[in-house]
Amino acid sequence: MSVGVLCIHGFSGGPYEIEPFTAYLRAHTDWLIEEPTLSGHGEELQMQGFTAKHWLMDAELAFRALAKKVDEVLVVGFSMGGIIALYLAKRYKVKKLVLLSAAAKYVSPKQLVKDFKMLASEAYHRNLSNNELFMRYRHKFNNVPLSSTIEFMRLVRMVEPYYKDIDIPVYIVQGKLDGIVPYHTAQFLYDELISNDKTLYFSDNGKHHICFDKDCTKWFSQVLTFLKG
Repeated sequence: MSVGVLCIHGFSGGPYEIEPFTAYLRAHTDWLIEEPTLSGHGEELQMQGFTAKHWLMDAELAFRALAKKVDEVLVVGFSMGGIIALYLAKRYKVKKLVLLSAAAKYVSPKQLVKDFKMLASEAYHRNLSNNELFMRYRHKFNNVPLSSTIEFMRLVRMVEPYYKDIDIPVYIVQGKLDGIVPYHTAQFLYDELISNDKTLYFSDNGKHHICFDKDCTKWFSQVLTFLKG
């Protein structure tokens, strides 16, 4: 039986956000792995004018194209991509779901303040250019229109009523130090989804870009076991 995996990145990001995990899947399976870039997203952000509907349609088209090539489709979604993954699960025949830092709620102000205090301290000590978090977000702060952020919030609200209809197997991974998605969001999602087969994994030191955290190989193997099971 042929298997396809559709991997959906986050808001204002690109496939690079989940690349360590997709590389792991490619190394350990012969599955067909697709990583579409949502409209306006990617290495160079051009988000003006694109809406939640564009991003959902991008994901639908990618899902349909993949479903034509394989017998079953697994969907992995990171951050906003996790919400889009739930949207697909409501509308299409998705075999299993993996939700990474899924943005059902967003922005933990406490953690953001901590992160920015750390950035300020590093800037003071002239070490900012070496700070991965700063480099990752500096580009976003300068290139994400407010209208796009409003569309992101609209998408989250649009999909929320679907949670209670999702009954397929799901694996949720969440970092406790996530500064974008409050970590209790994962418990909220776990409780809302009606699936009988669901797992919730908390990374004690995990931040938002969970695929880049030091302990990611722990859950990479567990998620692969779940997807193969």
